[in-house]
Amino acid sequence: MLTITHDTQLAAVDLGSNSFRLEIGRVVDGQILRVDYLKEAVRQGGDLDEDRNLKPEAFERGLKCLARFGERLKGFPAEQVRAVATQTLREAVNSDDFIRQAQKILGYPIEIISGVEEARLIYQGVSRMLSQSDEKRLVIDIGGRSTEFILGQHFKANTTESLRLGSVGWSQKYFADGQLSERNFERAEIAAESIIDMIGNRYASNQWEVAYGASGTVGAVADVLAGAGFPADKIEREQLDWLKQTLIKAKTPERLTMEGLKEDRRAVIGGGLAVLTAVFDTLGIQTMHVAYGALRHGVLYDMLSPEHATEDLRSASIARLCKQFSVDMEHAQNVSKVALYFYDAMQASDTHKPLLQWAALCHEIGWLISHTDCNKHGAYILENTELMGFAQSELHTISLLVMGHQGKLRKLAADFDNQNLVCQLMALRLAVIFCHSRRMPAIKHLQLARHKQQFTLTFPAQWETQHPQTRYLLEEECQLWQKLGWQLETRQA
Repeated sequence: MLTITHDTQLAAVDLGSNSFRLEIGRVVDGQILRVDYLKEAVRQGGDLDEDRNLKPEAFERGLKCLARFGERLKGFPAEQVRAVATQTLREAVNSDDFIRQAQKILGYPIEIISGVEEARLIYQGVSRMLSQSDEKRLVIDIGGRSTEFILGQHFKANTTESLRLGSVGWSQKYFADGQLSERNFERAEIAAESIIDMIGNRYASNQWEVAYGASGTVGAVADVLAGAGFPADKIEREQLDWLKQTLIKAKTPERLTMEGLKEDRRAVIGGGLAVLTAVFDTLGIQTMHVAYGALRHGVLYDMLSPEHATEDLRSASIARLCKQFSVDMEHAQNVSKVALYFYDAMQASDTHKPLLQWAALCHEIGWLISHTDCNKHGAYILENTELMGFAQSELHTISLLVMGHQGKLRKLAADFDNQNLVCQLMALRLAVIFCHSRRMPAIKHLQLARHKQQFTLTFPAQWETQHPQTRYLLEEECQLWQKLGWQLETRQA
């Protein structure tokens, strides 16, 4: 929990596909007023090679930018800084290598957030900078490699989606010849419409009252239109056709001399405009209002939220996922209670308890596909889903725990030198064993102790004879841990 005083400053770092941004704000009466803002066009989104690795030059540009941000942030307490990375680093195969180096240079942790979490934070930023009303809002943010769609009201995002289309990706794919031609625009718009069609019904015009565009492409297009004499606070559908014809007349990005067009937007304006036009046409938008909030503002306001509010959001996301895959919640809650009981007995880190609890609740989401391999299917679902409130690293840990809740441990791609992870796995696997009959077991007389790499489980007298199946499962479990250099022993009190 943050302690807010009259001089508290918060900082948000946004590692976007086209630009990296640093926003520093001071908290005044629940509002965040800008103190400083830094932006650099790093253009990582255009520097993924054919194997989806960040190229060395993209690495270097990103690290140099973060070094400058790190100098500005020097002295900020860790709890007053949050850094998030978006689509390019979600896609990049070598993103872990970049993040590892970037965190050292920046001096603070960096989260790669999921698309729907990005969408939620965008809405937080946009809604905080709009006058409050009861209107149902559609918020669109076209970034470099992804576009976020949000339906919300007041400060709450109700429906979120993130699609892999953006100004950088579309410019590289459909304007690769460097020509702003009618043919290239047609191909780009049709391709974008085919993707947006997948969510068209959920975001159709009968689902919202006012459409807003945030940051990225919308801001760039609005700046160009304002430079040409159109109103600065909104974009009309017919203005997009005017802008497209103006670009076509210029023939190439290098020949564009439009007022309001920033240099870092010149090369990607074609792809961005094609995506924006497809958004208007597919969702039936005639007028889009320009919003001034963005992802970085949402990150700042999210830091003001009580810690339990974020946990409640993540718990709600897990609950929806369990419902979607018809999880037996009574059994899941029993496993969760037993897992937390064993975890507490190990005196392990409280920081990691929520991830264990959520993993226990959704450990059977793969049952709908296959009972035998439910751990594999469940892990796949979690690795490839996007849940509001979660960073990708958190979903990866939950996925790893779900994968490891049953079966052989040696095949699990986990770091068994990580004691917190081992404690989580041990607690979850023991909970699954003790709940094998799908009833809540009597556990208050069981004792689990940990010393370095050894776990000792102690039973009361007569327990073994009363629970022969559990005893058999525990004997197998002891053998599995022994193969990894950890010891699980059972004994009678």
